Amino acid sequence: MQQLRAIARDAEPLELDATCLERVKASQAAVDRILASGKPAYGINTGFGRLSQTRIPNDALEELQRNIVLSHAAGTGSLLDDATVRLALALKIESLARGHSGVRPILIERLLELYNQRLYPRIPAKGSVGASGDLAPLAHLSLALLGIGEVRHPQPIQLAPKEGLALLNGTQVSTALALVGLFAAEDVFAAAVAGGALSVDAAAGSDTPFDARIHDLRGQPGQRDVASHYKTLLEASEIRRSHLENDPRVQDPYSLRCQPQVMGACLQQMRYAARVFETEAAAVTDNPLIVDGEILSGGNFHAEPIALAADALAVAIAEIGALSERRTALLIDHTLSGLPPFLVEHGGVNSGFMLAQVTAAALASENKSLAHPASVDSLPTSANQEDHVSMSTFAARRLGDMAANSASIVAIELLAASQGVDFRAPLRTSPRLQEVHALVRSKVAFYDHDRYFAPDITAIQQLVDAGAFHRFVPGLLPSH
Repeated sequence: MQQLRAIARDAEPLELDATCLERVKASQAAVDRILASGKPAYGINTGFGRLSQTRIPNDALEELQRNIVLSHAAGTGSLLDDATVRLALALKIESLARGHSGVRPILIERLLELYNQRLYPRIPAKGSVGASGDLAPLAHLSLALLGIGEVRHPQPIQLAPKEGLALLNGTQVSTALALVGLFAAEDVFAAAVAGGALSVDAAAGSDTPFDARIHDLRGQPGQRDVASHYKTLLEASEIRRSHLENDPRVQDPYSLRCQPQVMGACLQQMRYAARVFETEAAAVTDNPLIVDGEILSGGNFHAEPIALAADALAVAIAEIGALSERRTALLIDHTLSGLPPFLVEHGGVNSGFMLAQVTAAALASENKSLAHPASVDSLPTSANQEDHVSMSTFAARRLGDMAANSASIVAIELLAASQGVDFRAPLRTSPRLQEVHALVRSKVAFYDHDRYFAPDITAIQQLVDAGAFHRFVPGLLPSH
C-alpha cells in the first residue's frame, strides 16, 4: 500500500521484473496455438460482447484489436488527474505482467515507457459502468500506444490478437480512482483526529472518554486504536488540569466524547477498503484468461469488490466530515463552549466564524447525497449481454470530491479549535497539541477581527491535502 501511495503522490519510477517475461511469452504462445487450431476463442478470433458469435478471419485480426480500442474510446467529461492515470498505468502493467493475458512483452514495455516518461494519456472521467471492466477509460489510455490522440507514444505499435481486449478489460481505472480517494481520506482522517483532540481542549472538555479501559470493554480494534491516539495527544494539558475539579459538567456532547467510537468505526471501514483495493491492484482482471495453456472465459472484470468497498469508504468520509462540522458548531456556541460567541471578540461588529460553520454545514450536507451507494444501481449494457454491472467507476470517482469536502470541513475545525485554544491563554494545551496549533498558526494568524476568510480555509486545507497531520497519528492508517 505504501508503494501504491508513492506511485500516486510521487510518480515513483517502475521497472519490469525480468522473471515475469517467460510467463508473458508462454501466455502469448498459447494464443498463437489457439489461433493455429482454428477453434473459436472469444475476443481472439470472434467479435466482442453480443457479437461474440461472429467469427473473424485471420487477415482481419489486427484490425479487430485496433477497432475495439477506437470504438470503445467513447468517454466524456473532465479528464482524470495525473495521479489516477499513473496508478491506472501501473496497475495495467502489473496485471498484464502476471502472464495470463496473452499479450507480447513489447506491449507491457510500451506501457512502462508511458509511465516512466510521464506521457500520461488523456482519459475522460465518465463513461464506465465497471463491467466488462473500465472499457471506455482504458480504451482512451490505450490510444496512446496506437499513436492516436493528444498524448502519443513516440513508437506506436500494431496490436496483436487478444491485445486490444487485454488492454480494455480490467478494473484498473476504478481501482486507481479508489486508491486516490483512499489516500485523500487518510489525509483527512489524520487531520480530523488532530483537530478533534484540539477541539476537546478548546471546549475545555474531558479526556476521560479516551481511557483505554472503556474501549477494551467494547473490543472494537479501530475504536481502541483511535482512542489511544486521542489520549496521547491530550496528555499533560494545562487546560484540562484547570477544570479537573468543581466542573459542573458531567459529560461532554457526543461530537467530543464519542470520537473514538465514530472515528474508530470509520477507520475500520478504511482498513477494509484498503485491503480490497490492495488485493485488486495485484489482480488479473481481463477476459478471457490464459491458464495452464488453456483459454478460460470468466468475469474477473466485474468490479463489484471495488464498488462495495468504495461505497463503504464514501460513508466513512461523510461521517468524518459530519462529526467535524458538529465540533465547529459546538465551538462557536458560547453556551456550550464557554468561548466568545462565534470565536471572535467584539461580536456584532465582527461575525467571526459564523459563515465558516455555514460552509462546513453545506459541505457536510453535500457529502450526505454523494454517500448514497453506487453499487446498488445497475443498468444493462451491450444488448443485455452485460446484464448486471457494478458502477464501480463512479463509486470510486466520487470519493475525491467527498474527501475534498471533508478536508475543507476539517480545515475550518482546525482554525476554530486553534482560535479556541488561543482564548484559553495563559493556560496551554498539551505539548503535542501545541504542535498542531503551531502548524495551523504557521499558515494563518489569530482571527482578531473580521477579514477575508476564504484564504484562511484554503491555507489549512492545503496542509490537510499535503498529509501534514499524519505525524500526529503514527502507524494508524493503512498506507502509513
